[in-house]
Amino acid sequence: MKKPTILYVEDEVLMAKIVSDSLQSRGYEVVTENDGANGLKRFKAVNPDVCLLDIMLPHKDGFTIADEIRAVNSTVPIIFLSAKSEVTDVVMGFKSGANDYIRKPYSMEELIVRIENVLKLPDEVTSVPSEWQIGQYTFNTQRQTLLHPLSERKLSYRESELLKILYQNNNNIVERRDILNLLWGSDSFFNSRNLDVYITKLRTYLKLDPLLEIITIKGIGYRFVTP
Repeated sequence: MKKPTILYVEDEVLMAKIVSDSLQSRGYEVVTENDGANGLKRFKAVNPDVCLLDIMLPHKDGFTIADEIRAVNSTVPIIFLSAKSEVTDVVMGFKSGANDYIRKPYSMEELIVRIENVLKLPDEVTSVPSEWQIGQYTFNTQRQTLLHPLSERKLSYRESELLKILYQNNNNIVERRDILNLLWGSDSFFNSRNLDVYITKLRTYLKLDPLLEIITIKGIGYRFVTP
């Protein structure tokens, strides 16, 4: 079965990478674009199954891109992802031909459900097996298990998603704000304390491999150091 292809137009580079990596781990093909001026051109080249469009983009906004896409394709699903949350913005989004409108910040869980809804995908699409080797551990992203020769652990949904984000950006800094917005939907104080707990849990789970380390970058975020 062909994997659905997503065109994702977003000018925040780190956010685009985290979201696209998460979508790819779920079995989607993702093509990203950070310049609104290239939105329609990239759409024609890719012929995606669904479009994710930010609104505030350089050179051409998401509303205009949606209008241009609708002029050449009246059926492809379009989802706006935007920090613009006024009622007038949402109404304008749907008038531009959007199938859905998600206010930032949002969680990956919400985004996946919204994409599945507009595509009306069968369950098989999200059950693509995926195993990653992280040092001495084997991380199964579908079963949410973390295996080591000396231990086996079942991860919760957020533990699994957090490990995905850190590993997909291994040896690079990931900002706390981006993690919080993707996994909890906001960077509130309460959610921030929850993130601290989850980071502590992952450090405990990974302690059997001394070459793995989740380093706190004070005031910024985390860097997952791997061999």
